[in-house]
Amino acid sequence: MKRIALIVIRVIWYLPYWWGYKVNKFKNTKKYSLEERYAFVYSVVPKIIKKGRIELKCYGLENLPEKSGYFVAPNHQGLFDPVAIFSTHERPIRAIVKKELTSVILVKDVLKMLEFVPMDRSNVRGSAKIIKYVANEVANGQNFFVFPEGTRSKKGNQILDFKGGTFKIATKAKAPIVPVAIIDSYKVFDRNTIKKTTAQIHYLKPIYYDEYKDLHTNDIAKLVHDRVEECIKEYDKN
Repeated sequence: MKRIALIVIRVIWYLPYWWGYKVNKFKNTKKYSLEERYAFVYSVVPKIIKKGRIELKCYGLENLPEKSGYFVAPNHQGLFDPVAIFSTHERPIRAIVKKELTSVILVKDVLKMLEFVPMDRSNVRGSAKIIKYVANEVANGQNFFVFPEGTRSKKGNQILDFKGGTFKIATKAKAPIVPVAIIDSYKVFDRNTIKKTTAQIHYLKPIYYDEYKDLHTNDIAKLVHDRVEECIKEYDKN
């Protein structure tokens, strides 16, 4: 948490403008397009990364499909993971998040501004409706990311199993799946230090519908998991 405190101290003069004006302004989702709202976040995040003494190495942006309407599936290590995505993914991208985040100060405002979709994982019927809704949004050209592990691994660069249910979104939308390997992200906010640190994000080659249409969602999850894990093993220098 020391690094979060460092960032707050070093950007404190920006906060009244960022949150007091910009975020409150862009919470009006009817007046401002998602592109306008996301562009603001995309411009702010690199400043936060720099002030936090973080170096983020990004690879594979050329692998992102040219046409929007794809499903991004990253492994989950910690609080920095969404920041890594925001700072490297120029096109608007939304996400499904756990419902608890909608009550966290500041975070809830950003979630509303970016139209993230809260999910109560204990509500099975509600979760099914959300998956159907998000699948429809993806089919209509929205990009979404969801962490298929369901929670952060807490094991450094070791990843947990990917949940098959996550990929129902892609199968219903018949959308490309972009596996994403995040490496050393856990070191950023989950270690109590402000030493300069480096994290990596790798956008891997997409898996198109024709490649996975005959697979069960659990098999799709295993396919994506193994590609992410292979990349992590190749680039993990620890």
